[in-house]
This record gives sequence, C-alpha cells and structure tokens, in this order.
Amino acid sequence: MDLQRAMLDELMGADRNLTEEERKDYKEITWDSKEVCAYYMARFCPHDLFVNTKSDIGPCDRVHDPKLKESFEKSPRHDAYLAKFEAELAQRCEKLVMELDRRVRRGRERLAQGDEPMPPPPLSADKSERLSVVEEKIKNLLVQVEALGEVGKVDEAQALMKKVDELNAEKALIQCQNDKVLVVPQEKKMALCEICGSFLVANDVAERTQSHITGKQHIGYGMVRDYITEYKEAKEKAREEERLAREKEAEERRKLREKENESRRSGSGDRDRYHDRDRERERDRHRDRERSREWNGRGSRDDWRAKNGRDGGRDRHRDRSRSCSPVRHGRRRSPRSPVRPN
Repeated sequence: MDLQRAMLDELMGADRNLTEEERKDYKEITWDSKEVCAYYMARFCPHDLFVNTKSDIGPCDRVHDPKLKESFEKSPRHDAYLAKFEAELAQRCEKLVMELDRRVRRGRERLAQGDEPMPPPPLSADKSERLSVVEEKIKNLLVQVEALGEVGKVDEAQALMKKVDELNAEKALIQCQNDKVLVVPQEKKMALCEICGSFLVANDVAERTQSHITGKQHIGYGMVRDYITEYKEAKEKAREEERLAREKEAEERRKLREKENESRRSGSGDRDRYHDRDRERERDRHRDRERSREWNGRGSRDDWRAKNGRDGGRDRHRDRSRSCSPVRHGRRRSPRSPVRPN
C-alpha cells in the first residue's frame, strides 16, 4: 500500500485528493517537516520491513518520499540532522529487538519443556493457485494505475486503486487462513531462529532453510540487529576518537607549558648574566675612579714639590731657626728691655 501510494504521489502529487479549498491551505512538505518519517530519512523505516508477516507492526503514519530523501541527502544540513535521525531509528530498533528477545526466551522455555509448536504448513494447491491469481491481478492493476496517472486520468486511477486495496485484503485473508500454529507433541526436533524468533525443523531440507533465511521477517530483523550493532560501534568509535583528541590536546598544552617555563628559566638566566656583567662593569668603573683619584693625588703633590721645593726648604729652615732662637725660649734679652728688680 505504501509503495502504491508513493507511486501515485510521485505521478499526481501529494495533494491529488484535496479539494480546491483544501489546496489553498495546503503547505508544501519538506524533508525537515514533522510529517516526514525520520526513520526513512536515516536509512529505513521498520514499518516497511514486516508487511504481511507475523511481525507486521502496521503502516507508518508519516511520509516516505524518495524525492524528500534525495533532497535531504543533498542538503548542507544533512550531517547535523542525520545524527538525530539515526539516534531515533536506533531507539526504535532497540525496542523491537527487546520485544523479539522476550519472545525468543519464551520460545526457548517451550522447547525446553518439550511443548514445541508445529511450523506453519505449506499452502495447499488450491490456496496457492488463488494467491497467484490475486497477485497477478494486483500487478496488472498497478500497471494500469501508472499508465492512467501519466496521462492525467486521476479519477480512473483512484478507482483502480480501490480494486487494488480489495485484492490486497483478499491476499491477506488467504495467507492468514494458512497461518495457524498447532501445538502438538512433535516427533521431529524443533529449533528456534535466534535472529527472528521463528520455530524451525532442525536439520530440515536445504530448500526450506534457504526459504526461511530469504524470508521477509528474517531479513527484516537481521537488518534491525545489524543496524543496532553498527550504530553502537560507530558511537564507540566516535567516543574513542574524542578521547584521543582530548588526550592529544592535553599533551600539546603540557608541552607548551614546559616550553614556556623553559623559556622563562632561560630568560632568568640571561638576566642574571646581564646583571653580573653590569656589576662587573660597575666594579671596573669604580676601580678606574679610584686609580684616577690616586694618580691625581700623586700628581698634585709632585707638582707642589716641583714648584715649592727650594723656597719651601728655606721656609722650613727659617722655622727651625726660629724655634731654636733664645728670644723665643727666654735665653736672650733685648738690651732695651727693662730689668725687672729682684
């Protein structure tokens, strides 16, 4: 049904069934609209995997449009939204697997108790023939619907689609009449499929085993399980890459700090050397000033002696003579000085 509806939508537009008034308020749907199926945009919709099987979960209530999916894949926002859509699909798939695993556990318990269900018997010749006729009619009607849609005969195409719906209901009825499972003591050894939870005859002929493996239910649950495994591995890989990136960044920061510290220590050593050189220069200047003062002092004395050597000698001799004079020491009196009476 979904495939047929999608074909009509592609040929005649999604608004083909709307009235003129409804078309005025019609809003075009884009890939990021809430009406669009996120599962379908991510990869596949689980509702499409189990159609007309025991595990049928019903039709999806959201839009599945290949053109919208193509538009999404070309959108510059694809990567940002894909992670969100994949997370939603993984959550839905995990819920399906949890329900299936409960059925598998119950099946194991039944096998352990020896209460084994009979596998569904094959269709009788009459039912098989009826089913083939119905499927052929559906196929021919779909071809006619496509042809009418191409020439714009919408009413005729919709009328044929009603017949297709009736034939699909008849097809489902034929299949359901053959789908009863009997629980009787069984001589043959039964086995349980761990992928889809179906009961099988152990060591059955290769044709039946291959038919089960290629069946819609087995393939559907295989896709669901594979997607969950792939999604978890991708998430784990992303976390590991993120951890390695953080470690690399921390290592680069550590090396940068060590380099800065080394640069500071090197700069401090250079400053110490500069200070030592400054102190050495200051000591040299101080010694030079001391020597200059010393030489200046010697030069002044030598100049003074060279200038005043002879006169100075007489002055010193005169001073010595004066110091030895009797007048100064009371040894001689001037003849004019009065004589003091005794």
